[in-house]
Amino acid sequence: MPSGIPDFRSPGTGLWENVDPMEVAHIDAFHEDPARFWHFYGERFATLGDKRPNGAHRALVGMEAAGMLDAVITQNVDMLHRSAGTVELVEVHGSIASCSCVACGDANGSANGEAVPLVRARELVAGAADGVPRCGRCEAPLKPDVVLFGEMLSQHALGRAAAFCEGADVLLCIGSSLEVHPVAGLPLLTRRAGGATAIITQGATPLDELAEVRLDGDVEEELEALAAGLGCG
Repeated sequence: MPSGIPDFRSPGTGLWENVDPMEVAHIDAFHEDPARFWHFYGERFATLGDKRPNGAHRALVGMEAAGMLDAVITQNVDMLHRSAGTVELVEVHGSIASCSCVACGDANGSANGEAVPLVRARELVAGAADGVPRCGRCEAPLKPDVVLFGEMLSQHALGRAAAFCEGADVLLCIGSSLEVHPVAGLPLLTRRAGGATAIITQGATPLDELAEVRLDGDVEEELEALAAGLGCG
């Protein structure tokens, strides 16, 4: 957690340790009890909005700028890759950067029909008696532009991710348990296309035996060392 953001599944510290994700982060929970949903997500918005990129994010930006990294594919919704300056970014689970109204349409969250940016969404959460930010046009609850449990991932994002993985000479799998599909299957696309895989994460993954390189040190330290070794740190 170099940026101070807990992951979801680590024993003792993960976000799902004391909360059932199906009760607070499922699309059905959003529709059935938006106040409970936003009690959880409002805290996430308040916490993530103040976080800053760490050395791992900056190392990836350096490698991209040096022409050694084609893209970053992330399951994170925290906007930190954007903030760090990554140019070619695929956010397969969406981002907390904005909210939209599912009643009016995917991009109808505000009075002028545009998605509501994070700063405004946080203001709406703070100003609502029940903690539920609402659409400026129809008053329906706004939904974060992230993929919730029970929702399909963007086929456009998955298609871009698959194309990058199939074309990769080396795929870096960083800080992931490689347990959440379909993203967990992306390294297999690289392998089938003849590319190599390097897994950099603490804790075992289902694909460890298939990786040409396996590093289990601190992700930030490992990536900073890699970038420095490549001359772009």
